[in-house]
Amino acid sequence: MSEFKIETERLILRRFQESDFAPFAKLNGNAEVMQYFPSPLTPDQSDELAKEINRRIDTNGYGFWAAIRKEDDQFIGFIGLNKTRDNMPFPPAVEIGWRLDAPYWGAGYATEGAKAALDFAFSELQVPEVISFTAVSNKPSQKVMQRIGMLHDGEYFDHPALEDRHCLKRHILYRIGK
Repeated sequence: MSEFKIETERLILRRFQESDFAPFAKLNGNAEVMQYFPSPLTPDQSDELAKEINRRIDTNGYGFWAAIRKEDDQFIGFIGLNKTRDNMPFPPAVEIGWRLDAPYWGAGYATEGAKAALDFAFSELQVPEVISFTAVSNKPSQKVMQRIGMLHDGEYFDHPALEDRHCLKRHILYRIGK
């Protein structure tokens, strides 16, 4: 049986491989890339995140897949789906998300990969709805959400993992139905 992957015109989305860990740690350690997260990650934290992402793929059949650029086999970040945790202020759902290294911003990779992930969610997983959320200040991710057809219907929430006065506490929620 061949390894699972999703292919787009320019990308391959697949499970993380050990060779992805070093560029993923570089990405996660970059303050600019991590500006909408509480803090950059150490290499050990990044490696553990990649392993956790693969565990979730094994459990759920989907996850945040490593995004590989076809033209040069370059790891550029992740794009994919995630089962939300029970501590969120909305019912458990399938979320779509991405995190790309800065040199790959603005080239349409997040939109391209996210469209493929949405197609997988609706055609293979048969979910009725996919959500996405980010800090209110993260306008670039909100633009990707809008480009893939997601709508913001006025829902905001305070992220439960962040302290009350944290500048990223307030989040915006987007949705798209099948």
